[in-house]
Amino acid sequence: MPTRTARTAWNGGLNDGSGQVELTSSGLATFDVSFPKRAADDANGATSPEELIAAAHSSCYAMQFSALLGEAGGTIEALDVSAEVSLGPDSAGGFKLTGIALKVRGEVTGIDEATFTKAAEDAKATCPVSKALSGVDITLSAELEQ
Repeated sequence: MPTRTARTAWNGGLNDGSGQVELTSSGLATFDVSFPKRAADDANGATSPEELIAAAHSSCYAMQFSALLGEAGGTIEALDVSAEVSLGPDSAGGFKLTGIALKVRGEVTGIDEATFTKAAEDAKATCPVSKALSGVDITLSAELEQ
């Protein structure tokens, strides 16, 4: 399996500095980052580690969930997966990820709601990004649209 890379070029201190995150492996994009924008409610055109983790988690979860639904006999019409990653203070000092909320809505034929829910929970437990983030509380809301 391949290894993927990204890099960040940073200038300045934490509160007055800024950087650019480059998706090196794909060459698809470069995004601005700064701590003040990371800690603000409005990202104002910059990304953050939490947003990048949310992107990684939602896409990994969608792939794992689609595999499990297929194994269960489902035909996937559409999955809409979102991940909300929260940052907060760490009692040991600094900051930490305080939680991840996964939400999935699916249009899947050939399975019942119980099978959908079980596959959703199994995907949360077995997605590689979920495994990597096992030290963070991850919640799941799954809805099968009929």
